[in-house]
Amino acid sequence: MSDTGRTTSNWNVPNALTTLRIVLVPFFGWALLQEDGSSPTWRWVAFAIFAVAMITDKIDGDIARKHDIVTDFGKIADPIADKAITGMAFIGLSIVGDIWWWVTIVVLLREWSVTLLRLSVLKDVVIAASQSGKIKTMLQGVALAGLLMPLPHGDAHGGAFDFWPGSLGEVLFYTSQVFLAGAVAMTLWSGYEFFRDVARQRRTAQVG
Repeated sequence: MSDTGRTTSNWNVPNALTTLRIVLVPFFGWALLQEDGSSPTWRWVAFAIFAVAMITDKIDGDIARKHDIVTDFGKIADPIADKAITGMAFIGLSIVGDIWWWVTIVVLLREWSVTLLRLSVLKDVVIAASQSGKIKTMLQGVALAGLLMPLPHGDAHGGAFDFWPGSLGEVLFYTSQVFLAGAVAMTLWSGYEFFRDVARQRRTAQVG
């Protein structure tokens, strides 16, 4: 949500959708980890919850921009909701063995360090969302959505997820891994750009 719109009541549709995403996080994690991630039914449930969260994120952003809605609650809760649902997806998929732990650690360190910096040190500083950040978000969403589906791969879940025709399931799984690799690269690059822009704004403020 933009920092430049008019301030309004916290009781509005975008904030309600943001709150819904936060409420969904524990249910999403619980569904994903059922039967150690080997239940096709619960994996589809987890995928559906994640999809709802991503869709409501898009809807609440569109509504906020259209009606120029900015609230103190939204500024804090919106990024927390986004990072909570994607963070739970990374952690859950690492627990069930579908994402390497080092990938999850690197991504979460970047995501939460940027979020915490925005919410604390940079309260009065506006860092516009970069194009690389938007690409990162898109790649993360596609990769995580794909990996949440019960896709067969190797010896991990192949037997449990053997209802996919032919090799389609494995093709989708490794395609999602390619998107994940791109997401990790853009996560690191957009993080670098963010901290670079912060440093530039600080230098400009000191000179001024």
